[in-house]
Amino acid sequence: MNRYPLWKYLLVALTLVLGVLYTLPNFYGEAPAVQVSSGKSTLKVSQDLADQLASQLSNQGLAPDAVFYEQTLGGGTIKLRFNSPEQQLRARDIIQQRLNPNEAEPDYIVALNLLSKSPDWLTSINALPMYLGLDLRGGVHFLLQVDMDAALEKRKDALLTDAKQTLREEDIRYASANRSPAGFVLTFRDEATRAKAQTLIARNSPDLVLSIPENDSQFTLNAGLADNVAQQAREYALRQNITTLHNRINELGVAEPVIQRQGADRIVVQLPGVQDTAKAKDILGRTATLEVRLVDDSPEAISALSNGVVPFGLERYTERGGRDLLLKPEVILTGENLTDAQAGFDNQTQEPAVHLTLDSQGARIFRNITRDNIGKRMAILLIEKGKGEVITAPVIRSEIGGGRVQISGSMNTVEAADLALLLRAGSLAAPMDIIEERTIGPSLGADNISKGLNSTLYGFIALGVFMMIYYLLFGVFSVFALAVNVLLLFALLSVLQATLTLPGLAAVALTLGMAIDANVLINERIREELREGANPQQAIATGYDRAWATILDSNITTLIAGLALLIFGSGPVRGFAVVHCLGILTSIFSAVVVSRSVVNLWYGRKKKLESISIGQIWRPGAAAVPAPKKS
Repeated sequence: MNRYPLWKYLLVALTLVLGVLYTLPNFYGEAPAVQVSSGKSTLKVSQDLADQLASQLSNQGLAPDAVFYEQTLGGGTIKLRFNSPEQQLRARDIIQQRLNPNEAEPDYIVALNLLSKSPDWLTSINALPMYLGLDLRGGVHFLLQVDMDAALEKRKDALLTDAKQTLREEDIRYASANRSPAGFVLTFRDEATRAKAQTLIARNSPDLVLSIPENDSQFTLNAGLADNVAQQAREYALRQNITTLHNRINELGVAEPVIQRQGADRIVVQLPGVQDTAKAKDILGRTATLEVRLVDDSPEAISALSNGVVPFGLERYTERGGRDLLLKPEVILTGENLTDAQAGFDNQTQEPAVHLTLDSQGARIFRNITRDNIGKRMAILLIEKGKGEVITAPVIRSEIGGGRVQISGSMNTVEAADLALLLRAGSLAAPMDIIEERTIGPSLGADNISKGLNSTLYGFIALGVFMMIYYLLFGVFSVFALAVNVLLLFALLSVLQATLTLPGLAAVALTLGMAIDANVLINERIREELREGANPQQAIATGYDRAWATILDSNITTLIAGLALLIFGSGPVRGFAVVHCLGILTSIFSAVVVSRSVVNLWYGRKKKLESISIGQIWRPGAAAVPAPKKS
């Protein structure tokens, strides 16, 4: 009756072993580390560089405790772990001097970080510590203000350029085209030309609101953004900035960063575990965008460049390979005209290439430019951190239409994939300013962890003492199941790589109270069966069976509330909900399966069981009667 088959006992034992293994990494803590990643999209981090840095540090008496290399689309990451913060800081300075001799133009990002001290045998089975939130691990918190006015100005500039291009294509001449606070102003030579231009712009640019001033004698046409278009431009700027920040922060190796909108024009960024605030700011401001310009290959320009002179109206940039080029200042296309970028191969040479897809406006401009400049060179410029590098400068052989453009040249498959990723990430749609900055030190995070764990421990001890006094041996079984519940909860958080925050620790304490409630239901149900005259074996079996429905109902209703918090909540509420929902699942398993296994193991092997240790049994209308004792 109260015996499990062997496979059930083995299943429970295996669950306990796995729980211990995947909870262990959380007890090893973290060690200071130095992280090295690429500061430029054209520069890669390799395993050879990791070996060289480790060798150099060892020669100077700073041998790292461990060296990790991870290949990523961003160019790879090196992490060197040390035993003390002093070694970490000294190693950071040495690596900085080695990799970035010119601090004004760093080639690599050298940042301080924290790494788990879990042994290799645990890491090999993917047993990793759970992520800790900003309030527990320490780190940096930024509140960024997005310049919405700049986003609107950028949109107005694009619409003015598009309108001028449309008029040129239809051979409609205008006297002047100037920006205005509302949008832009066009002037024409006569009324007929203005009317024709108004009809054409209204058809091609529905985002504009066109108007003609009263008593106008200069044939002026005013253009401004519609209110709904202006709001869409603001929303796009905010969403694009959040997406770009996500892609940039990945280079810091931050576990579970928080990047979310706050209000109409602000973004909250939380980076747990980041110690180097300056590097975090540098990463947040790092973006890349694309520009297409024409190359001036005239004899006069080439002669001036050979003499080290840059002619007026031209700009000098460096091509891959170190060759200088003179580019015209007019930007033909930008990254805003780019809708997609994918790595691939050239159909003719089979060399690695990046295939770009342009929007309708970009495709039209690109077709016209290539048609009018056959035989000339066109440079594709990648601008990163305010500095540009010419990726490739091919000769225009024919008109290119359809909005499909290919970038090929001296790049391998990894570089092509990296470049496509960087271009897809795009640039910030609008400038941002840091209006609030907070740094939470590791010591404060450790203090929060200590207080949270102590409160949970004291609650566990109080519950355990009460259960063992009130339910005797069955109280011991309940406390064991409660301990297993906590063990499995932390193991599950580690396996899922969920983020534990300070509200999450509060959810752990709440889970203890909810989990012990299931054991109270079971114990009281067994007592009720004993009061009704059932023998001990029958009381145990019936008690667990009849308590199961009540336990399931109560936990499902609580789980529904937890899922609502998880779906609709954010920030601390979401951190609480994650632990709360997982705790409900582990408490059902521990209270019903684990405790039943222990009870069956203890009492099920006894054929003639006369009594069980479950405390006093209260009969209605009678004095307290102690439970029968075992002889």
